[in-house]
Amino acid sequence: MALPPSLRFFLLLLVAGCGGATAAAFELEEATIDSIHRAFAAGELTSRGLVELYLRRIASLDPALHAVIELDPDGALAAADRADAAAARSGPSALPPLHGIPVLLKDNIAAAGPLNATAGSLAMVGSRPGCDAGVVERLRGAGAVILGTASLSEWCNFRGAGIPAGWSPRGGQGKNPYVPSATTCSSSSGSAISAAANMVAVTIGTETDGSIMCPSSFNSVVGIKPTVGLTSRAGVIIISPRMDTVGPITRTVSDSVHVLEAIVGYDARDAEATRVASQYIPDGGYRQFLNTDGLRGKRLGILRKDFFRFPSGSVQEKVFSEHFDIMSKKGAILVDNLVIPSMNVINDAVQSGERALMLAEFKLSLNFYLSELATSPVRSLSDIIDFNSKHPIEERLAEFGQDYLIQSEATNGIGPTEERAIARLNKLCKRGLEKVMQDNQLDAIVAPGASAHSLLAIGGYPAITVPAGYANGVPFAICFGGLKGSEPKLIETAYSFEQATKVRKPPLLQHFTI
Repeated sequence: MALPPSLRFFLLLLVAGCGGATAAAFELEEATIDSIHRAFAAGELTSRGLVELYLRRIASLDPALHAVIELDPDGALAAADRADAAAARSGPSALPPLHGIPVLLKDNIAAAGPLNATAGSLAMVGSRPGCDAGVVERLRGAGAVILGTASLSEWCNFRGAGIPAGWSPRGGQGKNPYVPSATTCSSSSGSAISAAANMVAVTIGTETDGSIMCPSSFNSVVGIKPTVGLTSRAGVIIISPRMDTVGPITRTVSDSVHVLEAIVGYDARDAEATRVASQYIPDGGYRQFLNTDGLRGKRLGILRKDFFRFPSGSVQEKVFSEHFDIMSKKGAILVDNLVIPSMNVINDAVQSGERALMLAEFKLSLNFYLSELATSPVRSLSDIIDFNSKHPIEERLAEFGQDYLIQSEATNGIGPTEERAIARLNKLCKRGLEKVMQDNQLDAIVAPGASAHSLLAIGGYPAITVPAGYANGVPFAICFGGLKGSEPKLIETAYSFEQATKVRKPPLLQHFTI
C-alpha cells in the first residue's frame, strides 16, 4: 500500500530494519547505475537489498528534507524480487538497462497501483490512473523499480505568484540538502533533493519553464530537459503541451543519459509531439555520446549579456572563468559575448505572451488528464478551485491564494489571444536562439544555472545542467542548451565537461540526519 505522510516515517522505520548484511556492505553514497549493476553481477547486492537501503535512508532524512511525498514499499519490494529472480534465471548480460534500479517519480506523473499522482494538491488525493504514464511504462519495461513519488511545488508552481519553491500541502516545504536556508528552486524540487541526498538512484522530473534546470542547479545534480516530445507527456499533469517535457534528474551525466535512452520514443497517447520528436532519436541510442573527449571541436556560444551577471571578484565569476579555460584546453571553440535579441521580452512571461498561453493550455491539459483517470474526487479545474476554497487552512489559501488557477479557469481554449501569443513566441524563437546559433554555427549555448530557462522553454529546446561550483555552500550549475534534437551534442559536451571538472560533492547533511 502507499504511505500517506502521517504514517510514512513510522512505517519506513519498520521496513528499514529489513536490510541484509550483504546490502549493508554496499556503498550507497554516490552509487551509480553502473556501480549498482556491477554489485548485482558480483553477488554483492540484490535489488531487494538496494530498495531496503534506500527506504532506510529516506526514513532517516526525509522527515527533515520533505523530498518524498509517498512510497510504495510493498510494490517496490515485489518488483525488486522479480528483478532478482530474473537475474538468477538469465544472468547479467540479458538484463534490461535499468534492471533493479529504484526510481522516484515527480508527483505529477501517474503510475498504476496505489500511488497517488496529485501535483502536491490535497484535492487530488484518492485519484487513480487507469494505466501507467507513458514514461513510467517505459521505465518498467527497462527494468526500473518504482519506489514512490517525489515532492514538488504545488501544481508545478502554477497555482499563484509568490508561493515558496518546493512547497505543497501534501509534501510540506522541501529543504535544500546543502544549505537549509537556500532555495530548492522550482517545481521538480523533491526529485532534485532526493537525488542530491542519495535517497534514491534515479529521479524523474518535469519542466515547463525551469523546473528541471533550476532545482538541478541549486541541488548539485544533473538534469536533462529533453526536446519537447522526445519523452511522452501521456499520464502526466502538465501546464503547456508546447513547453512541457519529462526528463531525468540524477547525480551524474551518465546516469541521466541511461535514463533518457530508456524513456524516449513514440507514444500513441501523446502522438503528435512524440511522432515529430522521434526523428531526433539517434540510431544506437544516447549512451554512445558519453565521450570524455566530447568538448573537442564543439563551438560553444557564451551568453554574457543578460546571463553571466556576477559581481566582480565573486566565486561564480572566478569559477566560470576557470571552467571556460578548461573547456578551451579540452578543444572547445568558445564564441564569447553573444547576445540574444529581445531577452527582456522573453524573460517577461506577460509581455512575451507565454503566461496567456500557459493559462489557456493548463485548463485544457488538466481537464483532459482528469477525464482519463479511473477514479478521482475531482474532475475539472473548477472542482479543484472549489476544493481549495472549502479547505483554506490546509491549502493556506489566505496566504498564497490561487490566482493562476482562477485565471486559467476563466479561459476558453485557444482563441485569438492565444494564437497571437503563439505567433509572438515563434518569432522570438526564430529571431533569437535559432538565429544566433545558426549565424555562429554553434553546437550549444552556455549559460549559468537555469538563467536561460525561458529562452529554452518557449521553443521546446533541450538543455543539460551540470554541477559547476558552490558559493557559500550553495550549489550552482552550468547549462548547455541547443536547438531541437541536439541532445547528442549536448551529451558529449556535458559529459566531457563533467569528467574534466568533477565538481559534484554530496551534501554533508549534518542538519538533517536523525
